[in-house]
Amino acid sequence: MKKIAHPFVVLALISLAACTNMSSEQQGTVTGAGLGAAAGAGIAAISGSDGWTGAAIGAVAGGVAGNMKGREQQGY
Repeated sequence: MKKIAHPFVVLALISLAACTNMSSEQQGTVTGAGLGAAAGAGIAAISGSDGWTGAAIGAVAGGVAGNMKGREQQGY
């Protein structure tokens, strides 16, 4: 299990470091898409649906919501 988890931890740390040069709108979009994908996959798994479809729908919805929140923070 540790051999499998190690690359994912490294990938997560690299992706967090990559957000430092983004605008708040871009950060909101990426964060919203990630959280939406996780939530969509979880909800789909609980309801017995296809997890990939739930993740895709959640990523789109979360990305749009995060983008709107980032725009709000920038004052657009």
